[in-house]
Amino acid sequence: MPAIAWFVALADPSLSRAVAALRATLHRAGTFAQTADIEAADAVIVWTDRPLPDRLAGQLLSGRTVTVLAGPTLELADPHGRLAEAAGLVVGGPTGVHDIRVRAGRDAPALAPRLLDHTHSGQAHLGAHTHVRDRVLRVDKTRDDVAGLLVASLGLTPHPVATWRPLSGRGGVLAWMLGTQADAVAGRGTARLLALALREVLGLGEPRPVRVGLLGYGAIGHEHNRAVHAVPGLELAAVCDTSPGRLTAAAAHAPGIASYTDADRLLADESVDLLVVSTPPSTHALWSSRALAAGKHVVVEKPFAIRTEEADAILAEAGDRGLLAAVYQNRRFDPDHRAIRRAADAGLLGEVFHVEAFVGGYAHPCNLWHSDADVSGGAFYDWGAHVLDQILDLLPGRIEHVTAAEHKRVWLDVTNADHSRVTVRFANGAEATFVYSDVAAALKPRWYMLGTRGAIVGHWRIEKVISRTDIGTLAEDVLAPADSPPVLDLHAPDGSVTRLATPAAPAYAFHAELADRLQLGLDMSVTGEQSRRVLAVMEAAAASARDGGRPVVPR
Repeated sequence: MPAIAWFVALADPSLSRAVAALRATLHRAGTFAQTADIEAADAVIVWTDRPLPDRLAGQLLSGRTVTVLAGPTLELADPHGRLAEAAGLVVGGPTGVHDIRVRAGRDAPALAPRLLDHTHSGQAHLGAHTHVRDRVLRVDKTRDDVAGLLVASLGLTPHPVATWRPLSGRGGVLAWMLGTQADAVAGRGTARLLALALREVLGLGEPRPVRVGLLGYGAIGHEHNRAVHAVPGLELAAVCDTSPGRLTAAAAHAPGIASYTDADRLLADESVDLLVVSTPPSTHALWSSRALAAGKHVVVEKPFAIRTEEADAILAEAGDRGLLAAVYQNRRFDPDHRAIRRAADAGLLGEVFHVEAFVGGYAHPCNLWHSDADVSGGAFYDWGAHVLDQILDLLPGRIEHVTAAEHKRVWLDVTNADHSRVTVRFANGAEATFVYSDVAAALKPRWYMLGTRGAIVGHWRIEKVISRTDIGTLAEDVLAPADSPPVLDLHAPDGSVTRLATPAAPAYAFHAELADRLQLGLDMSVTGEQSRRVLAVMEAAAASARDGGRPVVPR
């Protein structure tokens, strides 16, 4: 494992914190070791805005190690031009900070697939790229032996932002001119690109693709199928379902994959690295445990399991085996949740102390296993697994207790409750309530949030898909409210109201993070421990509802 030493000296405290977090991320990834001995390091990352000590500069330019000149180093730490000369560059001044689109350079075409920016999928005409808000150091000239790894456009001309020049011996200089702004360093794209560039210059090569098996190919199966095909680093290897028709549908989108009707054969398939468990919730724990025992990483549909002890056993087994266990919390990336999280992180609400969330309407619930409490866990476990995950992402503090209530009054042909309410009280006094109802003739707002400096109200949108019938008359397909992101209004104490932007949900964001986690060791924003916490709240809610609303402390 290559060892990396760091030299960081930055006047900007926010940039310094961001670099420290990036350093910790790359260390946790397990691909690179850390060392304080520059002489013994395989690579030294220099991130500084002041001239380097002469002794250190001499060590870095000896050619015995890979030197990474990151962020403002070439711009501010090289008054005599020695670092730029070693990098084979003649540099000018920096541009202003702007939204740059980083693309693969001419000498690193293999990086192009990893530059797909799933948060800006509507800009495919620009080619594979990653957005970074940073500035570009103008490069006036490069030596012939300099490889262009990454470029960004100035005007319409490609301009290098990452270059590599090998030196005599085993060393060389990676000029990493990104990372002058804290936000740019903190973004997932920077960690991914730097990890890939380090692998390239240290001779580690492109990571092996993660081969995915799908256990169950119901309504969500095709979504996973498309995502695996769209995300670099993932490959679909096999699908298992008891329905031949579903296997045919899977193969139509992914010809050549292995198809099984027996889950034991899928578990025994040594070509599968990761199993996506899309079976009913009451079987999640069983199949997750069996996948881990077979040496496979596991992603399970929400909810994690029915009982917290099941989730604890899965997480413990994954930890013991060095494998990943995660839950497909896809609605963590919903446009409304991302917009609310961004507003809260920016301090627009102050301290959030009251949250109400609602999903529902007046309609018969589905007739599938979702409406069978013995299989699904009950109403708390279906939409609750999504919305409570969003709430706990916004309010990560310690939970004091949970109270809940359920009503069974109308839909007697299914076993889930018709109307459910769960309230979470936090140790700091904040409260959050989620209501799911199939007997709500009047809708509550999707979101109602109060903070010490403002409030957010999320209004439902009722959207229609308009078409014509075969005889030319109007046909309207009215979407359920939950099928459209709500409109968010930010209310300020002075009475002003601002409509928050809700950009489109990033395409396949969970799967992109999954590939980064398994190939590069980078952190995911959704963790198994977080989903276990959601399960503990749902379990406590079910216990409280059974006991007349008694406060229950989550396990």
